[in-house]
Amino acid sequence: MGMNSYAFGVAALLFALPSTAKANDSVYSDLNLDACQTVHVEEGISITLKCAGPKGYPFYFKEGDLRQTVLFGHMSPAYVDQAFETFGTFNHTGTKAEWRLDGDGRAIAVILRYFLEHSDPKTGMPAEQFWGQVLVVSRIAQKDYGKGCMAAFVDARANKDANGLARQLADTLAPSFACGTDQAVYHGKRGATADDLMSNLP
Repeated sequence: MGMNSYAFGVAALLFALPSTAKANDSVYSDLNLDACQTVHVEEGISITLKCAGPKGYPFYFKEGDLRQTVLFGHMSPAYVDQAFETFGTFNHTGTKAEWRLDGDGRAIAVILRYFLEHSDPKTGMPAEQFWGQVLVVSRIAQKDYGKGCMAAFVDARANKDANGLARQLADTLAPSFACGTDQAVYHGKRGATADDLMSNLP
């Protein structure tokens, strides 16, 4: 066999070998607010807490006017003080966050479920069976980019594989999402209980 044929055969073998690239993965953290540090509080009006997340990342829990939001990562002071993204309906977050890690183990995005507290249209009273559930995909603020924000939404009640779609968005869209410039929108199907975003970013 000639040298050219040998080189071609080696190249073909290398291309045929399975890729050793590491796949993205998830780690989970509890939103244990009792373990958080109070950053700001206005009694009966609003509160901001700083909490410890995985991989050395903090996250900030905020509540005001019976609506909640969570900001993830190394936030700039302006974002800690002023950023608040939530939904129009009274709401609360889930208690467990899914942090997406890239192949090198770096946290790149977070998925958190929000419960939108819709009322029974017949009685006007709060009723859990009418609540919306939205998976919010957020960009993590890195040390060289002190902005973190909501980047995408998946209606968990309207999409069969809502978690899979949210992970795909977390891996591909959230890491480069430009907070304050790009517009977070719903992906997949959207039902009547999935509300619009209310966003206030500095």
